[in-house]
Amino acid sequence: MTNSSAGLPAAGRLYVVATPIGNLGDLSVRARETLANCALIAAEDTRHTGILLKHFGITTPQLSLHDHNEGMRAIEIIARLREGKSVALVSDAGTPAISDPGFELVRAVAAAGIDIIAIPGPCAAIAALSIGALPTDRFCFEGFLPARGAARRQRLKSLEKESRTLVIYESPHRVRETLEDCLAAFGETRAATVVREATKLHETTYRGSLLELLHKSKSDADFARGEIVLLIGGAQMPASGDADSDATAALDKVLAALLTELPLKQAARLAAQITGARDNEAYKRALFLKQQSASH
Repeated sequence: MTNSSAGLPAAGRLYVVATPIGNLGDLSVRARETLANCALIAAEDTRHTGILLKHFGITTPQLSLHDHNEGMRAIEIIARLREGKSVALVSDAGTPAISDPGFELVRAVAAAGIDIIAIPGPCAAIAALSIGALPTDRFCFEGFLPARGAARRQRLKSLEKESRTLVIYESPHRVRETLEDCLAAFGETRAATVVREATKLHETTYRGSLLELLHKSKSDADFARGEIVLLIGGAQMPASGDADSDATAALDKVLAALLTELPLKQAARLAAQITGARDNEAYKRALFLKQQSASH
């Protein structure tokens, strides 16, 4: 038997529901109906989620589920699911289990053989990638770096040769120190983007080299305010062998000419067509050449 208004089954499923990261208008109709029709909402902070529920007139009971009680709550929630009750999992903002509580519960529910349904929606990492103007075909999500300086620098050192775009969450009071550590690990010309307060009233995006962003963090009082996502362009992989070196040299020559007349993305696409290089390879080389030119 199902609830015709929301399409929810009468029995035991866990719904992992993404909620707004700032703008309440980003809560989907499906998410709203799921929250309204489930028997229980497992929330990271019931006070915070209570504000969201009140805004939409949702009266579903809540149960707290956070880093310190997730294991215990998982047992209780599985018991509710086995009774045939639907449960929604939410975090304070964005998608549960992505640098937020929820993973342990999802793993336990999966192990118990109970259905888990994703109700997708906002995610700060994906939102930042979509507007960051750095390659998105491959990326590496690092979440929050270690808070202590030595551990943070060690982690960044291990990522020095990572060729994928790095996605990092950072707190506003540490962002300047993190940029300094990133500059030391990756070099001052590495392309980067900082997105702060995504979807909120004061959303701001900063793009440039790591050195330029570090300078901006010192001159702009708003830089270190609100929720922050830091994107860092991947390392340029050295060509292996003479054939690869010749191909890279040929691509660079075409790009150098096109970049003087065309926007970066258009130049990269045309260079790929002319040389036979892959689109993402041409884009990364174009970005690298443009950053090199800007630093001189």
